[in-house]
Order: sequence, then structure tokens, then C-alpha cells
Amino acid sequence: MPNRREFLADTLTAGAALSLSAALALDPRAARAADGPSEKVVVGIMGVNGRGSSLASSFAAMPGATVAYVCDVDERAREKCAKLVADKTGKAPEKVADFRRLLDNKSIDALVIAAPDHWHGPATILGCSADKHVYCEKPASHNAREGEMMVEIARKRNRVVQLGTQRRSMPGIREAIAKVHEGKLGKVHFSRGWYNNDRQPIGKGKTAPVPEWLDYALWQGPAPERPYQDNLLHYNWHWFWNWGTGELGNNGIHSLDVCRWGLGVDYPTRVTSGGGRYHYQDDQETPDTQIVTYDFGDKALVWEGRSCHRRGVEGSMFGMAFYGSEGSLVLDGGNAIVYDPKGKEVERTKADGGDAHHIQNFLECIKSGNRPQADIEEGHKSTLLCHLGNIAQRSGRTVNCDPKTGRVLEDKDQQGLWGREYRPGWEPKV
Repeated sequence: MPNRREFLADTLTAGAALSLSAALALDPRAARAADGPSEKVVVGIMGVNGRGSSLASSFAAMPGATVAYVCDVDERAREKCAKLVADKTGKAPEKVADFRRLLDNKSIDALVIAAPDHWHGPATILGCSADKHVYCEKPASHNAREGEMMVEIARKRNRVVQLGTQRRSMPGIREAIAKVHEGKLGKVHFSRGWYNNDRQPIGKGKTAPVPEWLDYALWQGPAPERPYQDNLLHYNWHWFWNWGTGELGNNGIHSLDVCRWGLGVDYPTRVTSGGGRYHYQDDQETPDTQIVTYDFGDKALVWEGRSCHRRGVEGSMFGMAFYGSEGSLVLDGGNAIVYDPKGKEVERTKADGGDAHHIQNFLECIKSGNRPQADIEEGHKSTLLCHLGNIAQRSGRTVNCDPKTGRVLEDKDQQGLWGREYRPGWEPKV
């Protein structure tokens, strides 16, 4: 394991550049990337209604990237995002409705995926198969089998695949995790992650005509077809199992990824989940209250999510914490706070940031061939914790896992939730 000085040196080398001069100072490859259009990574972005629009803005600000295409099944979203990129760069990207046009385009080096969860695995697999590097938003996949396939195709095609768990690249977070790994907290056997919000009910949806600005068939893509209803798009799909992964996959992935990273664990031996849908009687299928416990044999991790109450753990609505024999570390979304064994605060540093470091790491890895900070293999392991928690919740039973692979043991009903059915013609293949 690297010492702290080596760890931080690596952080600075792989960190994002917010300006051209910073990029050149960090790595001479960045200078070559900025020399001219032919040296820039040409990017196509899939899904630009919300998160994808933010990523388009961030990629457009990078000296080593060109956002040449924006793609969305919503005509309004692609028009809005194209204008955003044009205003930032002075050049409008091409607007595309069907992302398969991006796969066929040889000029595109990288596919950025910010479409809904049910698209993450299939689109990544198709992107790698078309020899594109991929930046995929969290969670890595809609189900565990897709995650395994994503790792397989990335290795088979030698593609850089970065998951959008951007805390892996934030210098303040990396420094905090280095403290855990160096033993600054003593022996750490327990970590906790949490997310709280005040989400409102989505009501009872009604079947409705598909809006003229939406290609709903393509929006569904690989997912089994369901009628269009008026309370589904553009965000509420998160709470339906056919398309989403609930709050555990939506926001839990961020804290679970950091907790697993800090504990230095891969696959659990046992997973339990308690909670349910308590607050509103509406169409949502996923829990609004959920506590998941992961047993790694000699360490444990707990995630708590409450979608209808903002007061969280350790005084923050979102965060992660590590509890050791010689102290504790709390990451509250903006700070890294160290406490002594008696609970007295002894250190507070900034631990926040945006996407820039993470995106720059992705671009640099395309140039160097190195694996990124949030390589898909690590992304799959963290996303798998979300899937295992949901499998435990949906089955109503403890999930027993193979600690070498994370696969579900013995229980056929639970094993049936490892993958999913696909709309004919959309089955992912490696």
C-alpha cells in the first residue's frame, strides 16, 4: 500500500485541470491534447436532460475534449443542451436522437452515458463493442449481471470505462481515505453511509399519449415495454424496478463506494435489508425508508436511506463515516472531520469538489491507457452492493454471498433477480 506522500502525489498527477495552464503543468500529455482538434478526445453524450447536461458543460470546459454530439430521445433536451455547449465553446454540437448513430461514427472517441439506469449496462457494452471509451453515470448497471458484462467487455476491447462516482478523484476525499488506510484511526471495522431527502409523492399515474417531443420506444430501449404514463418522466422512473434502482442505486452508490474503498473490502458474505414504502400511497415501487447491513467477515458496513425526512446522521443529510479504535472520520459532503476516541474534533479539512478532476482523469487515461480512478471493475463492486441490498429487500430474506465473486448462494428466487428480461432485440452481448 502506498504511503500518504506517494498517495497524494498520485492524486495530484491524476487530478483534474480546471484551466489549460494547470493541465499543462500536471502532465505533458495534456499539452499534446490541447495542441489542436486532432489531439482532443471527441465526445458524444447520451442523455442530456438533467445530469447529462451538467456533464456536457463540464466536458466542454476541458482543454483536452470536444463535445461534438449531444443525444437525447427528448427533442427539447437536446436543443437546450446543444445551446449550452455552443454558448460555452462557440461551436454547436450536432444533435442526435438515436445514440446508435454515435456508435457508427468513427470520429467519436468516447461515449458519455447519462441516460436512465436501465441504459447504463447495455449502452456501455455497445459503446465498448464499437471501440468507444465510456464515461458512465452511476449506478454502473441496472442489475448485477450487466455489471459483470461491463467489466468483461471493457477488458476484452481494452477500453477505458470510468464510472461517475466522482469522489474517487476529489483530492480532499482521497487524502481522507489515505488517513484511513494509513491507520490514523487505528483499526477500522465499521463504516456507515447515509442519504436523506424530502421527496414528495408522485401520485397515481394515468396512461397517456406519448408527447410529440419524445421517442418513448427508444427511451425504453432494452427494458420490457410498459405503457407511457403521465408521472414517469423525467425523474420518477428511479422509483420503478423496470427502469430504476431506487434510492440505494440513485444516491446510495456514492456513499457505499467511498465506504467500501475506505474499508478495503470487495464482496460481502451476507446482506440484510429492512424498511419499505411507508410515507405515501402512490405509484413508487422502491423503498422510501431502507437500512442495509453488509457483513464482510471481519468488517461491516451500514447504509441508511430516508427519502422523506431530511435530518440525517452525524448532522448532515448525506455522508460517510469510519469508526476506528483510535478515532473517527466523518465526510459530510463538504468536509472531512476527524474526531478522537472521546468524540472531540481534532481536524477539519475541505473535502468537496465537482466533476472536473474525475473527467480529466478519464481523458488522461484515454491518452495513457491506464485504468481510471473509478474503473468499471471497482464501479461494479460498489454498484453490486446496491443490487444485493435491493435483492435482500425485494426477497424479504438475508442474501448469502460468495465472498470471492459476490454472487448469490443457494436462493433461487434471489438468483432470479441477478439479471433481468430484455425487450426482444436488445439483449446485451459481449
